[in-house]
Amino acid sequence: MFKKYVIPYHLDDPKTTLAHREIILEKPFLKRLYLDWYNVFIKEAKKHKNGEHLEIGSGGGFLKEVFPEVITSDILSLQNVDKVFSAEQMPIGDNQLASIMMLNVFHHIPKPYLFLKEAERTLVKGGVIIMTEPANSALGRFIYKRFHHEPFDEKGGREIEAGNPLSNSNQALPYIYFERDLDLFKKDFPHLKIRSVKYHSPFSYVISGGVSRSAMLPYFMYSLVKASEWLLSPFSRQLGLFCTVEIEKV
Repeated sequence: MFKKYVIPYHLDDPKTTLAHREIILEKPFLKRLYLDWYNVFIKEAKKHKNGEHLEIGSGGGFLKEVFPEVITSDILSLQNVDKVFSAEQMPIGDNQLASIMMLNVFHHIPKPYLFLKEAERTLVKGGVIIMTEPANSALGRFIYKRFHHEPFDEKGGREIEAGNPLSNSNQALPYIYFERDLDLFKKDFPHLKIRSVKYHSPFSYVISGGVSRSAMLPYFMYSLVKASEWLLSPFSRQLGLFCTVEIEKV
C-alpha cells in the first residue's frame, strides 16, 4: 500500500517547503536521487576555485549538508538558509561567484531574463550556472501535462505571473530559454554560453514517489533503476524527465 503525503499548508506557505525537505530526507530512494544530482553540481563547482558558490532556492533541499561551503538562499524567509532574496535581484557583488546551483528553481522565477542578467553580472569569468529542471521530452510532456500540478507550456511566453513563488510556474521555461529561443539567449546574454543541456532520469523520480507518495520500489533496487536508465540513455531526448543545464560566463 503506497503512502500519500498530505501537507496541511498552502503550497506557498514556508512550512510547505520545510515539510518537503523533511520528506526528502526521510525517503532513502528520493534522498539518494537528490544526492546524485547534487554530486553533479559539486563536481562542477569544485573545478572553480576563484569565487564563492551560491545555491538559489535552497529551502526544500539539503545541499549544504554535503557541500558546506555553499551559500544557501531562498525567496522565502526560512531558518535553514543563509540569505533571503529574489533571484531577479541578488545582493551579490560583481564578479563574486564561481558557481550558481539550482534544483527545480528556474521554472518558478517570474522573469528569468532578470536572473540571467544577474548571473551574468555576479559570476566570475569562467564561472558557471548549473541547474536541473523538468525536460521537454516526449515522455516529459506526457507526464507533466497529465499528472503534475504545475503547468507545462512549451509554447508559452518567457515569463510567468509573480507573487506566488511555488504555485506559479511553467515547467517548460528551461526549454523555452535554452532550446526554443536559443537565438534570443545568445543576443540577450552575450557573456553567457550554454555548454550543455543533458536529458536524463526517465524513471527514478517517478519511482521515488517524489514528495507526494511513498516509493514504488525499495531502496535496495535504486542501483538497478539507475542502471536501467543508463542503458536507455541513447533515448534520453525522448524519455528523460529532467535536464541538467550548464552555462558558462565567457
